[in-house]
Amino acid sequence: MEIAFSPCPNDTFIFNDMVSDKDINAHLYDVETLNRMAFEEKFDLTKLSFYAWLLVKDKYHLLNVGAALGRGCGPLLIVRSEDKSERIKRVALPGEFTTAHLLYMLCYGNDVEKIFMPFDQIMDALAAKDVDAGVIIHESRFIFEERGFNCKQDLGIWWEGKTKLPIPLGCIAVRRKLGKEVIYEIEQRLTLSILKGQRDPQNTMEYVKSNAQELDFEIIKEHIKTYVNNYTTNLGVEGNMAVKKLEDLAISAGIIR
Repeated sequence: MEIAFSPCPNDTFIFNDMVSDKDINAHLYDVETLNRMAFEEKFDLTKLSFYAWLLVKDKYHLLNVGAALGRGCGPLLIVRSEDKSERIKRVALPGEFTTAHLLYMLCYGNDVEKIFMPFDQIMDALAAKDVDAGVIIHESRFIFEERGFNCKQDLGIWWEGKTKLPIPLGCIAVRRKLGKEVIYEIEQRLTLSILKGQRDPQNTMEYVKSNAQELDFEIIKEHIKTYVNNYTTNLGVEGNMAVKKLEDLAISAGIIR
């Protein structure tokens, strides 16, 4: 089975046990690459931004497990410390089909020049004054202050204030062509992998650290704590409501149909 996910600590943590199975061939890419590959159904199972999943949900079934969804974990719009009150003309975003981009559009519209780049290049672009602001995700949210940047808008707080729901960021989806029985089996296997990681997190660290962008152990632990939570093991009613709300707002804004 061909599976794909990002090298971010929350993904490598939840897939740590599953990737050792003999029938699994794992591929690691940044999330925007995964989003784009999903349009061509490159993988049987894949990590996706929720925005991308809304665009391919006719091809991919959303699993009830593995999601990055919660409170206090949303993308951050950051600026250079001296520019906090300046008007933003150019903003760096971590991919066209990322949920971070969708949230930015829902909050601010499209009246700005958008520059798409890998998430780990955004702070460097901002420091070099190539852009006026950047929307950061993943490990970047834990180190932006020490890099000398300020948060202009926490898009997670904006979302929670508007919807009263947790923010849906990323998900795991399976090709619908595999059929219900195979999809159910895959979901059970991923659930087991997640539960094993939660029972013995130390056992996941070698795999997690070998793929992480930020190697500081405390940042890795904070990343996993933030993005692997109760919604990861079960989207539940509230999680599914959040996904539906994201879709409804995107349709109302004319971003998707």
